[in-house]
Amino acid sequence: MNDETPARAKSAAPQPEPFLDTSGDSDEPAFSWLTPTDGDERGGGEPAGDKAGGEEPAGEKSVRPGPAAGGHAGQPETRAHRKAAEAAVEASAPGNHAAGSSAAERPAAGSSTAAPPAEEPGAGSGSPVFKEPLPTSALHVRPPEEEVERRNAQRESAANAKPVAPRVMQVLLAIIYPFILLILAVRAVTTPLFLWVEYNRPGFPGDGYGFNTDDRMTYGSYSVDYLLNWAGPRYLGDLVQRSGEKLFKDGEVSHMADVKAVILSTFGAGTLLLLLALVAILYLRKRSTGGIRRGLFAGSIITLVLILGLGTLAALGWQQFFTEFHRVFFADGSWTFSLDDTLIRLFPSQFWIDAGIAIGAMVFLASIVTLVLTWPTRRRRGVAPEAKKVDAEQEKVDQP
Repeated sequence: MNDETPARAKSAAPQPEPFLDTSGDSDEPAFSWLTPTDGDERGGGEPAGDKAGGEEPAGEKSVRPGPAAGGHAGQPETRAHRKAAEAAVEASAPGNHAAGSSAAERPAAGSSTAAPPAEEPGAGSGSPVFKEPLPTSALHVRPPEEEVERRNAQRESAANAKPVAPRVMQVLLAIIYPFILLILAVRAVTTPLFLWVEYNRPGFPGDGYGFNTDDRMTYGSYSVDYLLNWAGPRYLGDLVQRSGEKLFKDGEVSHMADVKAVILSTFGAGTLLLLLALVAILYLRKRSTGGIRRGLFAGSIITLVLILGLGTLAALGWQQFFTEFHRVFFADGSWTFSLDDTLIRLFPSQFWIDAGIAIGAMVFLASIVTLVLTWPTRRRRGVAPEAKKVDAEQEKVDQP
């Protein structure tokens, strides 16, 4: 009776908290199909270190299961040790061994069941080696080399491809720019200020039929105003000289009406082109870094080519150039007059030569200024900051 009471009290006592020391655990995956290899599990008996009066082998840090009669067993350090502890408990059951078997006989019986676990080289003590099965081959099927190269080429092409819309806007700006400059230059000479400069400059031919400078300035201003307003042909047809005769003949009024239609159409087209250029500039400012500069740079080059080509043709044969220009916009016979007609007296041949030179000079200077301001220097292309960055990094590397 006295012997049973301590045993019951001992069995009823609360079990101590398990000692979980993970310092020696290996990195094996925690899946049920990852079973240790042969010899990784311990036998059903107790380890040799549990023999009476025995000590644990050196380097063993895991807690070995105690005797079944003690009421509780130590917690294994790894899954292999846990399995070994369960096998030891099963081996110590009454049906597996004789009642009179001693603790010294259990390790011998358990040693025939499994060998101690093998340890990885360099791993901690008690770390078993697990062999993973080969991965599923279907998950590692690689496409043919031709397919891989094709996909890589498509990926690189997609990465290097630039948006189409910014390029279209740059081309549009480059094409529009020469026409805008040309129309603005034409508008600059279609003013009373240019008339005054021409009539008062030294060397300008005078009128052999009686118009002085004041008469030319007055009648010429009427002609220029008619080209820019919305009045009808009567604006010029009703003008008379001091003698009471009509200032302009019917043929001259008809030709000025044709010139007015061309001038207003040109200025209207110029306004539309200017709006398109502003749209392109606003778009490129938001969507393309340096797009405005590249578009204007290309436009200035196109303008220089055009103005130099037209200037060369005009210099080689002004009369032929002037005639072909009128044939493009006016019907034959509607723009030829005699020397005593008012239009010829107000706007002689020298006036049109000077006007052409003024238009060419203004377009040329504007394109040169644009070319200089948009020239792709290293700083404008963003190369200089990168070069400085590379130099700074190189200096850091060179420093000890």
